[in-house]
Amino acid sequence: MKRVSEAPEPSLLDAALALAAGPSLVLDPALRVRFVTRGAEELLGEHVPLGAHAPSLLCGEKTERPVAEALVAGLPVHATLARQTSAGATFVRVRGTPLVVAGKSVLGWLLSLDAVGGSAEDTEEELFHGLWTQDLAMKRLFRLVERVAADESSVLVRGETGSGKELVARAVHACSARRSGPFRAINCAALPANLLESELFGHVRGAFTGAVRDTPGHFQLAHKGTLFLDEVAEVPLELQAKLLRVLETHTITPVGGRDPIPVDVRIVSATHRSLRNDVAAGRFRADLMYRLRVIPVFLPPLRERLGDIPLLVDRIVEELNARSRRRVERVSPGAIQALRAYEWPGNVRELRNALAYAFAVGDGSDLLASHLPPEVLEGVEESRTVPPPPAPASESAANPEAKRVLRALERSGGNRERAAKLLGMSRITLWRRIKELGLDAPRGAAERAAAGTTLERRRP
Repeated sequence: MKRVSEAPEPSLLDAALALAAGPSLVLDPALRVRFVTRGAEELLGEHVPLGAHAPSLLCGEKTERPVAEALVAGLPVHATLARQTSAGATFVRVRGTPLVVAGKSVLGWLLSLDAVGGSAEDTEEELFHGLWTQDLAMKRLFRLVERVAADESSVLVRGETGSGKELVARAVHACSARRSGPFRAINCAALPANLLESELFGHVRGAFTGAVRDTPGHFQLAHKGTLFLDEVAEVPLELQAKLLRVLETHTITPVGGRDPIPVDVRIVSATHRSLRNDVAAGRFRADLMYRLRVIPVFLPPLRERLGDIPLLVDRIVEELNARSRRRVERVSPGAIQALRAYEWPGNVRELRNALAYAFAVGDGSDLLASHLPPEVLEGVEESRTVPPPPAPASESAANPEAKRVLRALERSGGNRERAAKLLGMSRITLWRRIKELGLDAPRGAAERAAAGTTLERRRP
């Protein structure tokens, strides 16, 4: 750290800033550098003189100057910059926080820096119909959606709970020729068979007690548009035949009705598990699967794109700032580290909930690791100290659904009740899935260890 005027001991300031903000620069109101950590110089690949003009230092003579524009406008900074160092081209993410005391004018800026691996294509942020990413696999998915949207074929989105399947479905609709038509969505797992049939196909007056008038279903309401069938694997077998009939004839017959009604609807469906496995298990009709799974789209889970977490955190914090009693100006490096170490079984939805929790329990303009939910902070340590459940000998463990169940069991230390919560299902449903997938290994050392750990924690 360099001395400026009567600044405190350089090593103390360097250590404090490195701990609180990571590699960083401190700017005065004129955007001149007043402090710089050694880590920041290493990332930038050059000596940073005190008094240097930060916008020129970071953006040079480039046409695109996102950091300069945000600083001059007095706005928080979120940008990824390309830097040329002795080791070659690198990419640096810059987060700028205005330093304001007691609501007064801006006293200066704290610019936090961190390295981003990959190429320019990998690091460029992209917003695609509500989905934020800089991950290359996600960007390939975006391009696939743009291509398949122009067709009329049915699309099946495969992804874990909370990963954004409905956003993908909406993107298909928005990129298609049907964009001016309606978009309807229904969760097929949320209703019993009789109500689901009525919701999908509608009913006529007198069809059942309480049916006092003709009521259109989602197929009619989505006419000339797109119908999104979420968790389509949960449609009961007896209703699957009627759904297949609609897809083949492009007509629906309301509950209690006799005359078919023509409908023009594109189907986008979604599931968190393999329809092929469900067909093999007798839970899903093969002919319906082939009608729905014309174009499969696989949505990566958040744990496979951890590089997106800082980006998603920035966007979610902005949203929460707009409607929360608390305003967060900065997320500490410790909090980001904890968020990146967690596996996120609930994906982006769980990340959003974790940040909402941090907003509620914490105070001040800094969001710290201590504000995060206990499972985020303790998950990694628990996975180290609690033995995993024994690996099953069954070959079914090679399929994605089995791996997902095994991962949840491992994350929960073999505790099936907690594993069921991680998977978003009841304990009975998890038990049934374990039996179906051939994963019913004896509940031995892992669960006893988990139970013992729980008892130890409850003792005063």
